[in-house]
Amino acid sequence: MSTERLLYRGDHLKFSSSYSVRFASGEASFPIGIFEELPTATIIGVSIPDAGDISPLLLTYTIELHYKEHTWRLIKKASEVIYLHLALKKRSLIEELHEKQEQIGEWLHSIGLRDHAIASHEEEDPEDGAIPLYNEDSAKSRGVPSRAAFSIIRPAIGGQQTIMEKAKIAMQSYLNHFLGNLDVVNSSEVCKFLEVSNMSFKQEYGPKLKEGYVMVKHLRNFSEDKTCLGGCFGCCFGCCGKRWQKVWLVLKPGFLVFVRHHLDTRLLDIVVFDILPASNSMGNHDNEVYLAKEVKRHNPLRHVFQVSCGNRSINVRTTSQAKVESWVSAINAVGIRGPEGWCFTHRFNSFAPIRGITEDVSRAQWFVDGNAAFEAIATAIESAKTEIFMTGWWICPELYLRRPFYNQGFSRLDALLEAKAKQGIQIFILLYKEVSIALKINSLYSKRKLLSIHENVKVLRYPDHLSTGVYLWSHHEKLVIVDHKISFIGGLDLCFGRYDNGEHRVGDYPACVWPGKDYYNPRESEPNSWEDADKDELNRQKYPRMPWHDVHCAVWGPPCRDIARHFVQRWNHAKRSKAANEQKIPLLMPHHHMVLPHYLGRSQAIAVETRTTGDNSNDKNDSFCPETPSEDIPLLLPYDANDLENFVSESKSESFSSEEFDPTDFDMSESDLQVEGSSWPTQEQTFPAFPSQTGHSHLCRCQVVRSVSQWSAGTSQTEDSIHKAYCTLIEEAEYFIYIENQFFISGLSEDDVIQNRVLESLYKRIMRAHTEKKCFRVIIVLPLLPGFQGGVNDNGAATVRAIMHWQYRTICKGESSILQKLFSKLGPVAHDFIAFFSLRAYGRLFEGGPVVTSQVYVHSKIMIVDDRCALIGSSNINDRSLLGSRDSEIAILIEDKEFTDSSMAGNPWRAGKFAYSLRLSLWAEHLGLHAEQVSQIKDPVADTTYRELLLNTAELNTKIYQDVFSCIPNDKINSRLALRQSMNHWKQKLQHTTIDIGVSPEKLEIEENGKLALVNPINRLKSVRGLLVTFPLRFMSDEDNLTPVFMEGEFYTSPQVFH
Repeated sequence: MSTERLLYRGDHLKFSSSYSVRFASGEASFPIGIFEELPTATIIGVSIPDAGDISPLLLTYTIELHYKEHTWRLIKKASEVIYLHLALKKRSLIEELHEKQEQIGEWLHSIGLRDHAIASHEEEDPEDGAIPLYNEDSAKSRGVPSRAAFSIIRPAIGGQQTIMEKAKIAMQSYLNHFLGNLDVVNSSEVCKFLEVSNMSFKQEYGPKLKEGYVMVKHLRNFSEDKTCLGGCFGCCFGCCGKRWQKVWLVLKPGFLVFVRHHLDTRLLDIVVFDILPASNSMGNHDNEVYLAKEVKRHNPLRHVFQVSCGNRSINVRTTSQAKVESWVSAINAVGIRGPEGWCFTHRFNSFAPIRGITEDVSRAQWFVDGNAAFEAIATAIESAKTEIFMTGWWICPELYLRRPFYNQGFSRLDALLEAKAKQGIQIFILLYKEVSIALKINSLYSKRKLLSIHENVKVLRYPDHLSTGVYLWSHHEKLVIVDHKISFIGGLDLCFGRYDNGEHRVGDYPACVWPGKDYYNPRESEPNSWEDADKDELNRQKYPRMPWHDVHCAVWGPPCRDIARHFVQRWNHAKRSKAANEQKIPLLMPHHHMVLPHYLGRSQAIAVETRTTGDNSNDKNDSFCPETPSEDIPLLLPYDANDLENFVSESKSESFSSEEFDPTDFDMSESDLQVEGSSWPTQEQTFPAFPSQTGHSHLCRCQVVRSVSQWSAGTSQTEDSIHKAYCTLIEEAEYFIYIENQFFISGLSEDDVIQNRVLESLYKRIMRAHTEKKCFRVIIVLPLLPGFQGGVNDNGAATVRAIMHWQYRTICKGESSILQKLFSKLGPVAHDFIAFFSLRAYGRLFEGGPVVTSQVYVHSKIMIVDDRCALIGSSNINDRSLLGSRDSEIAILIEDKEFTDSSMAGNPWRAGKFAYSLRLSLWAEHLGLHAEQVSQIKDPVADTTYRELLLNTAELNTKIYQDVFSCIPNDKINSRLALRQSMNHWKQKLQHTTIDIGVSPEKLEIEENGKLALVNPINRLKSVRGLLVTFPLRFMSDEDNLTPVFMEGEFYTSPQVFH
């Protein structure tokens, strides 16, 4: 164990273990040095600048060092070695003086002249800011004999080659002296000489590259020299912040870090490498763009280079031209390193490469609906060891991640975060700062609530609308990242209204599952305040909640770190923009992902890989071996894609119990559902067994794609890799495409308004299938209506109508729609290729209460292609999400590496286990299939699946809902006039109904044998199978334009907001 003691006047000194130093007031613990074992050094070259002068002090040595798996080279002059030797001798002398001083102090104390031992006096600071303190165990072992250094400078006789060989031997001998003592090697002076720091060998940051002291002037003044603070006239104008300041610069594979000195770990600044402009590919060398370049100065004594990345450029000064060239070369070499370099684009023009091509432990697991995803997120938060990153369009601190809520108080988001923060876990949360007059999510309240939890919770809201000029666009990503080891990504925000399960209940009275404002229906009402979260906004006895359907995903391994890198990039951009001078808000560093097998020996890589994927538990302390689950997160019982009979639990439903909820227990009957003496208000719909809400984790190929630009992430290039991924996957699909999305607004090639080309890709792929006479299906599931407040014909519902306008324009209305263009080319056969669906549910609001219906709001953003790949994320299909310059979004493309036998168009097919199992789960839920029926949907394009199951089920369900409720939207209402008449009729007949006519009459009038008969609506609704209904293509078909008119406030908003 090292026994060196260093006292820093700075804020941090990070070593890796501890030992004690005696002070007058007691003992203090410090971590040990950077090196845990002795490095080795080899002199591989000696050079001399002038052949005519063979003075030993002018020789330059190339030294190669090895430490564990790290190798690096130094170029040192003999004079630097002599300076190091003198510094070590100075330290040894100071420690001897300290020893004498303490001995005198103890003697004085023994004769009663002193009350306590003398504390060490501060000497003049060494160059790195460290003050050595005496430790009796090391003083005698720290010295390097002067005779070892004499041979370096001793004149030699002979030819130049002989002199250089002797010098090489002499230098090797000297290095062997001090590199043979761990105490000496860990001294500040030697670490500086060896160009190592506390970041050099930390695996999470990647291999050791170049490091050293440089000068910068872009940082705010951090010097301890107080002479200028307020003491000069120029201080008021920031002159002190523009001085050149000495810092330690660390180059890593994905970033460049500035710290105060080589033993400090607090970031002064960081440059996270990102995609450079594409001018390098133009063949014009004069316009080539690099990460670093030399800056020509009029003053020949100023040696400066510039680092440029994103929207930032930083000038860095060194002591020689040779160092400038060395730094520029090293930085640019890292930037262009392929195929994982961060400075050029990858497939789809994404910032992130494809992961999982090698066995790098890239894994993914899907979750359907909030119940499964929130349980997994809660479990991951509870297991956090170091840090948690979170970002969302909307985050509610009072959200319960487990239900029923009344006995799950510890699972409330703020409670989970408080428990981890008190354990020392650092928590970083990015909130979207909304335009308050347009949205009611009240992120300011969320920020204040989160900040009040604990000082370890750091929160930023972004963007500042006035300073950035960004008013129309939002941060729309939904991410939770724990310890850089597991990331959750998809469509679910951690906010009210999102928790649901496969049953998609419409009622909750008395409140058991959705407390207060979590009982949420934005079609009926948006709360004006979220501060009193436990207070109901909706009358539970009159209005249904809006069931919420979503898909989320967990990923491990390198793609997790890619997602974390994206978060770090956004956090640092927001920090510089909003809190540049707030010391409590730190900059973040991304973790390095290239571990297996890139920077380990192959034998080591195989050993680590075996530990990670084996049956035994993982080495959870190894940052390079993410916690890939040896078993799946225990949410619900996952099924094996090879065993369709066990795909669905055989229980009646996955219900919530008043007992402590066991998410793996499906076997509950209605008698189990007791809440404080009253029975749980059960759905009168008899649901079949529900499919699992979570799949197994599978080894996959993964690629992170995103939509970002300068305003959202500080990038120099707009990235629209999600858009490119959609279009490419559609064009390359062989048999079918399945899409679920909150919006579907896209354009054909001739469209000069809508810019994204998802629609054009679908049209071209369908036309190719028709030309080739091949079976091909496109199945799209959308919400029945936009999830915004107001009836379709209400004065305050201009946003609802505007989105409907652009959506119907995409689907079926006008020459810009895909159905019209296909019909003009193919006729009715177009329906064989593409179909649009929605989801709807029904139930009683409470026992004996009214029967109501509501759309199941489709909020998922997924695409499954050929049962072999799945695109899951936060991005809607519209210009806002896909162009890159508007809303920020993130998604992940998951391509299967593990396959199972299936069928496609009647032929054998190897389906990917991840994508296939996800589709089966979704379709089983939507179609209401029993376990023994799941095999019917193995082949997604067969007529028996497409026509007899999907189309027929949706049409039957739609007819039943229309007979019982006459609910909106429907194909019988083609104009606003017809809508007003229908609304008036049902309001008079029912006295009370919902905004979309969702309440059934007590008795239905049905004609039987030429006579009217009154029947219970529940009897008719028992024939509904699952949730699937047809999307109403003829709704409002007579209205040419539903965009806002000049009397509506939305008229004065840019139309781009709605598409």
